[in-house]
Amino acid sequence: MLIPDFITVTLGLAVFLIGGMLNRKLALLRRLNIPEAVSGGLLASLFFMGVYLASDIEVAFELEARDFFLVLFFAGIGLNARFGDLVSGGRPLAILLGLTLLTILAQNLIGGLGAAMFGYPAQAGVLFGSAALIGGHGTAIAWAPDVAAATGLAAAPELGVAVATLGLVLAAVVGGPLAGYLIQRDALTPDRPDQGPIAGLATPNGAPPQTITPDGIMRSLLYLNFAIILGYGAWEGLEELGVKLPLFVPCLVAGIVIANLRALLFPAAPEIARTPSLALISEVSLGIFLAISLMSLQLWTIADLGPAILAVMAGQTLFTVVFVLFVLFPLLGGGYRAAVLGAGFGGFALGATPTAIANMTAVTKRYGPSPIAFVVLPLVSAFFVDIANAIVIQTIVNF
Repeated sequence: MLIPDFITVTLGLAVFLIGGMLNRKLALLRRLNIPEAVSGGLLASLFFMGVYLASDIEVAFELEARDFFLVLFFAGIGLNARFGDLVSGGRPLAILLGLTLLTILAQNLIGGLGAAMFGYPAQAGVLFGSAALIGGHGTAIAWAPDVAAATGLAAAPELGVAVATLGLVLAAVVGGPLAGYLIQRDALTPDRPDQGPIAGLATPNGAPPQTITPDGIMRSLLYLNFAIILGYGAWEGLEELGVKLPLFVPCLVAGIVIANLRALLFPAAPEIARTPSLALISEVSLGIFLAISLMSLQLWTIADLGPAILAVMAGQTLFTVVFVLFVLFPLLGGGYRAAVLGAGFGGFALGATPTAIANMTAVTKRYGPSPIAFVVLPLVSAFFVDIANAIVIQTIVNF
């Protein structure tokens, strides 16, 4: 049964609100920094799995409208970025990129060992590894035919989707608790507490409430539309040159350019970056996207693969947690920003960039802002990594 776009978005709104209600009632979810969209989305996906098990009806959703909210969110991330942040973020960006490349190799090693242990062809290890985890559903689906052709594994598409599905679930519940543990263990505080929010309207440490005005909302929407129009034009141009990127990447870059040109050319104009209006739109956009993404997970596909996927994913999750605690966090300086990036890294290493951002948003809403983290992580996870991941996967599949 295919649910049309409009109803999909309507259900996503309801699921997000249900998640908020759960988080308000269950203190454990708040302590673990679980985003509202994750709480509601996972509950909804369990419900639809129950429908499938009881009636054999597969509920699927049209997702085109969902993807617009992702583009809107990343355009907002771009509008919040200042050139000074990009300069300050150079070192952590380089470190995070290097650590991500190591993670791609480690995930495929773990995936290859798991594939061999459970009788799968060695090349199928990429579907237990970076193709489905750091790559997500899209990369797993794109590479599954190549794996099937190289190995004769007819179930390669189902395997990739199942691993990506379970990875997204784990990513949504691992990142927030990791950061919360590090922040509380080391009594960390924000590096730049005076900065406005990237997403969310929480006011940590007793700060006064933030004011939202109709003019602020309209101004934010206007700049967001400018960024999306410019980003879409750049995306089409890159497509013609043979460069394939997710649409939200050029929209992110367009937002950076527009916001900083505005500040340079019209310094007296009303501020757009890190205003409560833009933060509210960003939070709502990400929440709707993530609620729909998790609600639409077909969890019954995981059960079909039995112990193999559970064992390998346990290994992948353990590696990610250990890597964040003992490698990534110290190398990034061991401060508040490193902890926030740890939440994000747990999100995209096992799941996807939106999950990473949702994890970081939940953490910063509770403990305080970390603007550079919101610029650095998307540049690594949504831009550089796609290229490196494709090279590694191609090499393994063709080996």
